[in-house]
Amino acid sequence: MTAQQQEPAGGRAKAEDTDSSDTDGALGGAGRGRHPLRTSLLVLAAATAVGAAGVAATGAFPGQAKSAGTPRATGPQKTAPVERTTLTRTETVDGTLGFGTPTTVQQAATGNQPDDGGDSGGGSAQQPGRNTGNSNSSQEAGIVTWLPEEGATLSRGDTVYSVDEHKVPLLYGSKPFYRTLRPGVAGDDVETLEKNLAELGYSGFTVDEEFTSGTAQAVRDWQDDLHREATGEVAPGDAVVASGARRVAEQRTSPGALAGGEALTWTGTDRIVEVELEAGLESLVEKGTKATIGLPDGGTAQAEVTDIGTPSGGQETSGGGQGSEDGGDGGAEEATLPVELKVGSQQKLGRYQAASVDVILKAQTREDVLAVPVNALLAEPGGGYAVETRGADGRSRRIPVRLGMFADGKVEVSGTGIEEGLDVGVPR
Repeated sequence: MTAQQQEPAGGRAKAEDTDSSDTDGALGGAGRGRHPLRTSLLVLAAATAVGAAGVAATGAFPGQAKSAGTPRATGPQKTAPVERTTLTRTETVDGTLGFGTPTTVQQAATGNQPDDGGDSGGGSAQQPGRNTGNSNSSQEAGIVTWLPEEGATLSRGDTVYSVDEHKVPLLYGSKPFYRTLRPGVAGDDVETLEKNLAELGYSGFTVDEEFTSGTAQAVRDWQDDLHREATGEVAPGDAVVASGARRVAEQRTSPGALAGGEALTWTGTDRIVEVELEAGLESLVEKGTKATIGLPDGGTAQAEVTDIGTPSGGQETSGGGQGSEDGGDGGAEEATLPVELKVGSQQKLGRYQAASVDVILKAQTREDVLAVPVNALLAEPGGGYAVETRGADGRSRRIPVRLGMFADGKVEVSGTGIEEGLDVGVPR
């Protein structure tokens, strides 16, 4: 029996007793699923319907009839109307709140010296990464002289690291500088440089793909402010290009070390949610899918799927039997799909920097259906379910119903006599 075909009353009615043709395969569907420790509104439905059946069995509703359609002396003591509504079943999966997977910033071992008014012997026009292979020569490789603290936020123009007091700033763009930019050079990397110079307050040029004399003068002014030799040219490694502001995750070197290796790792500045989605749930997500994030303190935040990675796992694992160190059986690793979600309002996340969270995804929606509270269901002696209502004569009677989707404490119902606004009995 599947999760969408279980009856809500702890086995009192068989699945084949319910007509599924009117519910598009949604019979007994859970209102909320849970993976990997799945909990479903189906469980709630089962519990509440068992309670409703118990009410019927103990005569909590006075004068209850023994068969459908038989008049009763009195009506239900408490009622709720049949509603026309939209029901949405959800799946809840485990997610991790954080700043995302860090990326590495590689240093450029330029060996450049700060501008002290003397001849620097080539300055910033020298190609980065110049290292003769002589590890004993700090003059060749350069020495790391400064790094930002872990957890620091870097914005456009801020120093990412320094080598020999040579500041390497952060600029915004889609790809790193890969060639020396000088008058006469054209391309989208020139436009990236000019956009950043303009945002940092420099002028005298037009932001386009042409490196002009005006661009060169703005570069010299920028280099002066960085206390670097004012060459008017920008070499690869003179700046680190990233898509936006960054948060330092970990220092990978320290002041005094030879330059040329990893400087640090960093992430974006906004907290995101990452999910390893189980196989079989891929259809629940695509870019732009909305989700609700459940926080450890009970709060919620709205999020949107921004990235879907490549499925991983699904490979047979070795081990098991007598050759396994842990004595366990070998098996197949379950395939998962990495999903990233952007949280709309960072303020909704409070002060959480890293936490395990619930990610609530829409699994199925039924629009324009008739629904009643789950606890309005009464188990019929011969199988199936009914609701209790009061006739025009004031006497109570049972109306058999067919069940559809369960969601949000309600259940979709249909059947002869079931219509919007009809009052049905519920336990007090």
